Amino acid sequence: MYVPAHFEETRLEVLNDFVRSHPFGMLVTRADEGMVANGVPFLLDPEGPGGFGTLRAHVARANPVWREARRDEALVVFQGPQGYVSPAWYPAKAEHGKVVPTWNYVMVQARGPLRVVEDRAWLLALVTRLTERHEAPRDAPWAVTDAPAAYVETMLGAIVGIEIELTSLVGKWKVSQNRAAADRDGVVRGLAEAGTDSAAALGRQVANPGRAD
Repeated sequence: MYVPAHFEETRLEVLNDFVRSHPFGMLVTRADEGMVANGVPFLLDPEGPGGFGTLRAHVARANPVWREARRDEALVVFQGPQGYVSPAWYPAKAEHGKVVPTWNYVMVQARGPLRVVEDRAWLLALVTRLTERHEAPRDAPWAVTDAPAAYVETMLGAIVGIEIELTSLVGKWKVSQNRAAADRDGVVRGLAEAGTDSAAALGRQVANPGRAD
């Protein structure tokens, strides 16, 4: 990923918070037929031998990715707010007209060797953590133990675990940091006027780069 210095985010706490807030990653692996991409919800454990943490997830046993992926390196792409930025939002347009459209976005890319895990206890612990993580906001959260034990055991047989000990975690916050303060303010106003949740989230990033949302 091309990352100019003014768009680079290296603070691990910011990168970790972002992955936790945007856990649905695009898992990219290499197979004999070429590159393969699968959307997968991940858990990030900040502990790891490389200092970047460990990603854990599961895929359907019927998904050939766990058999066919080359294990030397996998790439996981996590994407956040993104959207078009009109040059009409810049005060600089009225001053000199030397402005062009662009696209703002937030992205984190994680890399590391992929390991396949079929151990049932490991898988049960993972799906329990995933469930607790995503059910937590609910008034009456569902728990894995709410399902019959035999059914859960059958479901565990239908999935395979994936673990990636990260060797790299790179963040790119392309949110108008290269523009003057007045132009950034104009982008925030323009995005607010768009009236959508995604535009509002992107506007918050422009106003305060490094937010998790």
